[in-house]
Amino acid sequence: MNGPLSLLDWRRRVAALYAEIRAEPDPRAAHAHWCATHRELLATHPESPVPEAERVGYAGPPVAGYDPSLRHVVEVDTDIAPRRLEVPTGTDGVVPFERIGRLHVAGVGDLDVWRLASYGGGVFVPVKDALAGIETYGGGRYLIDTAKGADLGGDERSLVVDFNFAYNPSCAYDPAWACPLAQPSNTVAVALRAGELYGER
Repeated sequence: MNGPLSLLDWRRRVAALYAEIRAEPDPRAAHAHWCATHRELLATHPESPVPEAERVGYAGPPVAGYDPSLRHVVEVDTDIAPRRLEVPTGTDGVVPFERIGRLHVAGVGDLDVWRLASYGGGVFVPVKDALAGIETYGGGRYLIDTAKGADLGGDERSLVVDFNFAYNPSCAYDPAWACPLAQPSNTVAVALRAGELYGER
């Protein structure tokens, strides 16, 4: 049954999965583990964003094969003007974000790094690419959302940005969710056929 402990279990499992990803020295093996575990959580967990009626036999979202050229370790450029973003959601009210930096990703473009400006904090990096609305979710995908446990690693100056781990927000599965989506400053002109793609379930 859904409830606080069920949500806690979901958060624990996601956090454990990303800890295992960070500990795995082979990014391709980490990606395979992520695909299998993420698919299993979506198909079976009570807190899955996939509607309950669709979970029986759910094979998971389409995921592109691993492309090592899409993994980057990028220093966060903090020499930027501050900006605040307030996102209304159906479940959490207005969720505030503050821009704390910018990632200059070679061959891809620039992405803003946001801090969740409410209790617990967290770093948030979404991305919307040239395939949005065609092969990837129209509102963009998430790369990093540390408040939810999605953290690929880095240090006090840099973040691991691996587009192979880009995943769909909950609203891609069920319109009952209202999700923070990629802003124009997190939109890139290149096609990123990596990570979770978007297709009919």
